[in-house]
Amino acid sequence: MSSTRRVFIGTDGGATTSKVGGVWDDGSTISTRLIQRPTGSEHGPEATVRNWAAAISAFLDENQLSWAQVGGVGLAIPGPYERFGVLGRSPNLPISFAGFDLYEAYRATLAEAAGRPVPLAFGNDGNMGGVAEAHRVRGAGHEGVVLLAPGSGLGCAFVGRDGLPLDGDTLAGMEAAHMPAPLHLLGMPPHPCGCGRTWGCFEVYTTLSGLPFLLGQVLPRYPDHALARSDAPMKQRAFALRGLAQHGDPLACEIFDFQARALGYHVANLSMALDPRYVVIGGGLMDPEATTAEFRERYLRIVHDTAYPYLWPAHQRIITIVPATLGDLSQSIGAALVALYQSRG
Repeated sequence: MSSTRRVFIGTDGGATTSKVGGVWDDGSTISTRLIQRPTGSEHGPEATVRNWAAAISAFLDENQLSWAQVGGVGLAIPGPYERFGVLGRSPNLPISFAGFDLYEAYRATLAEAAGRPVPLAFGNDGNMGGVAEAHRVRGAGHEGVVLLAPGSGLGCAFVGRDGLPLDGDTLAGMEAAHMPAPLHLLGMPPHPCGCGRTWGCFEVYTTLSGLPFLLGQVLPRYPDHALARSDAPMKQRAFALRGLAQHGDPLACEIFDFQARALGYHVANLSMALDPRYVVIGGGLMDPEATTAEFRERYLRIVHDTAYPYLWPAHQRIITIVPATLGDLSQSIGAALVALYQSRG
């Protein structure tokens, strides 16, 4: 049966590692086994797109599939972009990628591998991850879904009734990490963000990027804490917080409780703008292999309880906040789903 069905493949083109996933023509996942390879970006963009095509060939072979069955490929790639398909200067990729037309290069490489043109969908990796998590959480429904994934930065996506993400006109839609947080409610100064803005981006108060600031403000209240006595740089000390929080460390729990509160305010903000039915919380804090069930439940409860008073009455009745479930597979599966949806017109 599998030899006659069409498949749609997703490439998650990360700066360090790239992942491949796929779906059948009904949207079901081909395999939940994570396949990832080094991106090889140090060898330049041409070598990178060849590596991606080779990874698809390996995925097809492993699942007893062929290029003849591939109905489309989706590419999830981090920004920024100069224009559609053309990368801007990225902090995580070599300078050789800036100005490179990744879309056209990958499309040509796919055609060579398949022996025919292959439709290629292209989009922001966070948005693609949102597509996959939305597909999972709403099943056969068509409700709106917001994804918020705090990690090194704050990944944000909104998926509409058509199953596709809000990309905007320049693929910068839903860059909601850099909207200003309500600092008067958080009791915080406007810490500078890596994006260059100094108005207090939500990313600074909800992710790893802002943990050194938060730790520096909280430490004076814990003078006997091991992190207060440490001579390590603040950024290095911040890396220890997630592990400490899993054991109930009061300082670490206070900081993550604060971050959950900040994210709750953002949920309330975005509910007014986007009117979603579901809010999916992703990122490393929701990873069952990295955090305890108690930690995740506490974090989600604080997000909900913070957002709730600021929601419209209709939102208070319907909005459901849930953890992400696909982990590292989300962006490749989402890219495959976008390729599938676009094939349907």
